[in-house]
Amino acid sequence: MTQKPSKFCFRANVYTQVPDGGWGWVVAVAFFFIEVFTYGIIKTFGVFFNDLMDSFGESNSKISWIVSICVFVLTFTAPLTTVLSNRFGHRLVVVIGGLLVTTGMVTASFSQAVYHMYITVGVISGLGYCFSFLPALTILSQYFDRRRSVVTAVASTGECFAVFGFAPAITALKESIGWRNSLLLVGLLQLNIVVCGLLLKPIIIQARGSPKTATQEHGKEVQSMLENEKSRTSMESIDSGVELTTSPKNGPSHVNVELEPKAHMQQNLVKSSSRPGNKKAPLLDFSILKDQSFICYALFGLFATLGFFAPPLYIIPLGISLGIEEDRAALLLSTMAVAEVFGRIGVGLVLNKEPIRKIYIELICVILLSVSLFAFTFATEFWGLMFCSIFFGFMVGTVGGTHIPLLAEDDVVGIQKMSSAAGVYVFIQSISGLAGPPLAGLLVDHSKTYSRAFYSCAAGTTVAAVCLALVRPCKQGLCQQRPSGETKAEGHRGTALQDTPEDFLEMDLGKSEHRVPMKMEPV
Repeated sequence: MTQKPSKFCFRANVYTQVPDGGWGWVVAVAFFFIEVFTYGIIKTFGVFFNDLMDSFGESNSKISWIVSICVFVLTFTAPLTTVLSNRFGHRLVVVIGGLLVTTGMVTASFSQAVYHMYITVGVISGLGYCFSFLPALTILSQYFDRRRSVVTAVASTGECFAVFGFAPAITALKESIGWRNSLLLVGLLQLNIVVCGLLLKPIIIQARGSPKTATQEHGKEVQSMLENEKSRTSMESIDSGVELTTSPKNGPSHVNVELEPKAHMQQNLVKSSSRPGNKKAPLLDFSILKDQSFICYALFGLFATLGFFAPPLYIIPLGISLGIEEDRAALLLSTMAVAEVFGRIGVGLVLNKEPIRKIYIELICVILLSVSLFAFTFATEFWGLMFCSIFFGFMVGTVGGTHIPLLAEDDVVGIQKMSSAAGVYVFIQSISGLAGPPLAGLLVDHSKTYSRAFYSCAAGTTVAAVCLALVRPCKQGLCQQRPSGETKAEGHRGTALQDTPEDFLEMDLGKSEHRVPMKMEPV
C-alpha cells in the first residue's frame, strides 16, 4: 500500500488499496465525537421529558413526538444525504449538518409551545443529525477493511459515553440554571460537529498507473483484437460464404465446439469496445431494491428500530413511577450506557475474527435483545431495573453498533454499494423512528404504567429477528425459483445445432481441403 502525497490538509487521500489505518484513525476519532453530539444527545433527551410536560402542560405521548419527529427526519432524509455526499463530498455535508443541529437546539431553548420543538428539535436538528452521522459512518467504512468491524464498533461507543456523562450532568445542570439554559448549552456544545466534519478527508482507492492511460491502452487492445478477428474470419469463410472456423484436421464433431466460443468472443469484444470509458456512477443506486437479501435486511432494520430509542427515553420515567428518586433513576440510564460500551466493543472483537459468519452473530444478538426488553416488564424495584438496564445496554450495543456497517458485508450488498444501501436502509427505518416512541407513549397513557412501553419494543425486535434470519438464504438464492429462460435457451441452442445438415458441413470441409492458397498483394 502506498499513499500519494497531499499538498494540502483538505485534499483527498489517494491509496493504491484500502489503508486499514493511516488517516482513518483520525476519521475514527472524529466519528466518535460525532456520535457523542448526535445519537448521544438524542438518547439523553429523556432527562427533559418531565420538565417539558410541566412547562407546556402536555401529555407524555405528545412530548414523545419531539424525539419521534427528530428520528423520523434523521432516517427519512438519508437518501438525500447520500445524494448530497456523492455530489458535494462527505465533509461539506457534515459541516452543514453540525450548523443545522446547533441552530435547532439553540432555537428550541426559546420555545413557548410543544409544536415549536416539533420544528426546531424535530425537523431542523433531525436533518442536521442525518447530515452529520451518515456521511461520517460511510467514509469511516471506506478507510478500513480487515479492521472495519472492530473500529466502527469502538468508534460508535461515543454515544454511550455521552449518555453516561450527559444524563447526570444535565440533570444536575437543570437544578442550577433551568432546562432552557441547559438545552441552550447543549446546542452550543454541538458546534463541535463542525470541527469533526473538517477532519473527514475523502479517500480515493486508485490502482497503480494512470487510469486514463490504462483506458486508452485497453481501447487500442480491443480494437486490434477486433481487426485480427475480422481478418481471420474473412479468410476462412471466403470460399464457402459461411462464418465457420474449419480446417482439414477438424472433423464435423469439432465444428460445433469452435462455433460458439468465437461468437461469444466477438460479442464480448464489441461490448467492451462500445462501453463508455467515462460513465458516471449514479448518485443513488436503486438497483439494491432488486436484491431480496437487502429487502429482508431493510425489514430487519425497520422493526429493530422500535427497540432502539424508546427504552432510553422511558427508563427514567419508569424508575420514578416505581418510587425511585430522580438521581438514582438517572443512574439507570448511565449504567445502560456503560453496558452498551462493552457490548459494542465485545461484538466488534468477535466479528473481527476470521473466518466467521457475521450475520449469524447479529441474529443471536437480536434474539437476546428481545429477551432483555421483555425483562423490563417484570422489574418492580431499583436492582431489578439495574439488571435489566445492564442486560439491555449490552445487547443494544451489539446490535446498534453493527447493523449499518454489516451492509458492507457480501452477505448483504458489499462495500461497493455501501453508500447507496446505507441511505435507502436508514430511509426505511424512518417509519419505525416516527412510530416507535409515540406508540410506546400511547400504551403508557392508556395503561398508566411505564413498563407497557417496552412491549411494543420487544414485539418489534422479535419480528426483526425473523427477517434477519432470511437474509442469507435469500442471498444464496434459496428463496428464489430458478428461471426457466436459461433452460429453454440451452434447449433451443442444442436443437439448432443438431438440425444442421451434415452434408452442408461436409461440403464446406471439402472446399477447405481443396482450397488454393492465395497471395495477398500489398495495396
